[in-house]
Amino acid sequence: MNVSRLTAAAAVAAASVVALSGTAFAHVSVQPQGEAAKGGYATVNFKVPNERDNASTVKLEVSMPTGHPLASVMPQDVPGWKAEVTRSKLDKPLEVHGKQITEAVTKVTWTADGSKIAPGRFQQFPVSLGQLPEDADQLVFKALQTYDNDEVVRWIEEPVEGGEEPESPAPVLQLSAASGDHHGGGAADTAADDKNAGHDDGDAHTEAAASSDSSDTTARVLGGVGIAVGAAGVAFGVMAGRRRA
Repeated sequence: MNVSRLTAAAAVAAASVVALSGTAFAHVSVQPQGEAAKGGYATVNFKVPNERDNASTVKLEVSMPTGHPLASVMPQDVPGWKAEVTRSKLDKPLEVHGKQITEAVTKVTWTADGSKIAPGRFQQFPVSLGQLPEDADQLVFKALQTYDNDEVVRWIEEPVEGGEEPESPAPVLQLSAASGDHHGGGAADTAADDKNAGHDDGDAHTEAAASSDSSDTTARVLGGVGIAVGAAGVAFGVMAGRRRA
C-alpha cells in the first residue's frame, strides 16, 4: 500500500513538472532583440520549439498582421533553411519616409533545406520589421508549424485580454513606447543596416545571449517549482502510509 501511494505521488509530481514546462515553452513565440518601439524598426526572433518525440519540424509559415501592414520585412538567413517572402497589394497605401507604399509583405515561409528542428530542440528565425505602428500596443503573428510526418500545428488563436491563454496561441509582439529616433531596437534604413552591419551583428549576439540567459533563468525557476511539487507529493504519500500503518 505504501509503495502504491509513493508511486501515485511521484506520478502527480512528474505530471506537474510536464504541465508547467509545456505551458511556458511549447508554443511558437516572438521576442524582440532589444526593444520594439512604436513607430520604429525592430529585429525580432520567432522561436520554434519541437513538441513531438517522433517527428521533426520542416516548415514555418508566419503571417504578418493585416490590420497594421509592415512596409519592411527582411528575414535573416538561417543555415539549413530557405526563406520565401510573399508580398501583396495594399487596400490602402502606406506613407513611409514621405513615400507611398502600395504593397507589403504578408507572409514569410521558412522551409528546411538540409536542416530540421529535431525532437527536444528549437530554432530561432530572425526578422527585421518596420515601420512599427504608433497606434497599437501589440502585433499578432499567426503561424503554421509543419512536421515531417505532414502534421500541421496552427498557432493562430489570438489572446483575449483578461482571459486564459488559448490552447494554440498566436505569437504576440509587445510594443514599447515610441523612442526619440523611431529606430527601436532593430534596423532603421537598409542603407544604415549595410553601413553598420558589423556592429549590428555584435549587438545581436549580445542581445541573443541575454535573451538566452533570461530563458535559462525561467527554466530553472519552473524546474525548482516542479521539484518542490514532487517533494511535497512524495512527503504526502509517506505520511499517509505511516498514518494508515
